[in-house]
Amino acid sequence: MKLVRKDIEKDNAGQVTLIPEDPEDIWHTYNLLQVGDSLRASTIRKVQTESSTGSVGSNRIRTTLTLCVETIDFDSQACQLRVKGTNIQENEYVKMGAYHTIELEPNRQFTLAKKQWDSVVLERIEQACDPSWSADVAAVVMQEGLAHICLVTPSMTLTRAKIEVNIPRKRKGNCSQHDRALERFYEQVVQAIQRHINFEIVKCVLVASPGFVREQFCDYMFQQAVKTDNKLLLENRSKFLQVHSSSGHKYALKEALCDPAVASRLSDTKAAGEVKALDDFYKMLQHEPDRAFYGLKHVEKANEAMAIDTLLISDELFRHQDVASRSRYVRLVDSVRENMGTVRIFSSLHVSGEQLGQLTGVAAILRFPVAELSDQEEESSSEED
Repeated sequence: MKLVRKDIEKDNAGQVTLIPEDPEDIWHTYNLLQVGDSLRASTIRKVQTESSTGSVGSNRIRTTLTLCVETIDFDSQACQLRVKGTNIQENEYVKMGAYHTIELEPNRQFTLAKKQWDSVVLERIEQACDPSWSADVAAVVMQEGLAHICLVTPSMTLTRAKIEVNIPRKRKGNCSQHDRALERFYEQVVQAIQRHINFEIVKCVLVASPGFVREQFCDYMFQQAVKTDNKLLLENRSKFLQVHSSSGHKYALKEALCDPAVASRLSDTKAAGEVKALDDFYKMLQHEPDRAFYGLKHVEKANEAMAIDTLLISDELFRHQDVASRSRYVRLVDSVRENMGTVRIFSSLHVSGEQLGQLTGVAAILRFPVAELSDQEEESSSEED
C-alpha cells in the first residue's frame, strides 16, 4: 500500500489518500472502512443523455465521486471490495443523495475521511504501507488424493488451488491402478505449484502431510524436474521444507506452522507469531487455566487488574458497525499497551484467526493468576449484553 497524503487533526478527524498495490491491500482497505465514513474515488457511471432531436442514449463516463459509506461488501476469494453509499458532493453527472457503488481495485487511488481515526486503524495503515510486512510463504498441505495449495500472508491464508483425485486401494499382487492414480495426482499438484507460486517472492514452500506422502511427492517432483530439465523447480529446491500435518485439509496448516523447524525459518513473519501466541494460549489454558482468559468480560476484568501479558484479538471485532462496541475494543487494546502488554491482532481470514473467532475473538495470556468471574457477575454481564 502506498500512502500519498495523510491529514489528521489533533481531534483525530481527517483524511488519508492511499493507493492499494495488491489484493492484500484491498483486504486492509476493507478493515479501514466503516459505515458513515466518506470515500472519494474514481468510478464509472452510466449517464443518460438527451440529444437536440429528443432521442435518449446512455454513456458510461468515468468521474470522481465522494460517497457517504452505507454498505461494504468484500469478496475474500476474488479480493474485490464494493462500497455502496450516497453522493455527498456536487457532480455534473450524479445528483446529491443519489446512490452509487464504487469498486475499489489495485493501483487506483482513493481518499478516506473519518470523523475519528482510532489507534487500531492508524496502526493498520502503518503496517499496510510497510513493505517488510509482506510474508513470503507458500504451503502445500496434502494427503493421498487431496492437496491444498495456499499462500500465507501476514493477514490471510489464501487457498489458490484444491486438487482431488480418486486413488484406488492397493490390491493383492496388483498395485498398478493405485500407482498410476497416485502419479496422476502428484503431477497435478506439481502443475498447480508452478502455476500459483511465484518463486521470486516466496522464500519458503512448506510441504505438509501425514505419513510419508510428502517425501514421496518431493522425490517424484524433483525426479521429474531433472528428467524434464525444469529449471524453475531445480533452482528453488532449497526453498521446499517438509513438515508433518495430520491431514491434507487447510486447517492442518496451523500444525505445520507450529513446527519448530518452520517457526525458526519463518521467525520474521507475522503469521508464525500469531500461531505461536495462540499455541501458548492453549497450553496455558490446559496447565494454568487461571492465567488464560477469553470472552470480553473476563479479559476486561483481567485488564483492570493490569494482569494481561499478551492480548489476542480478532480484527473482525473492529469491523463492528456499533460505534460503542468498536470503541470498547479499541480502549481495551490501548489500555493493554499502556500497561506494557503485547497486543496481537489476528486476521479473521487466517487459520489462526478463525480458531480465535471460535473463542469469542478475544483472549488473553496473563502475567499472574486472576480469580474467575463469579456466577452472579457472569449473570449480570450476560443481562447487560
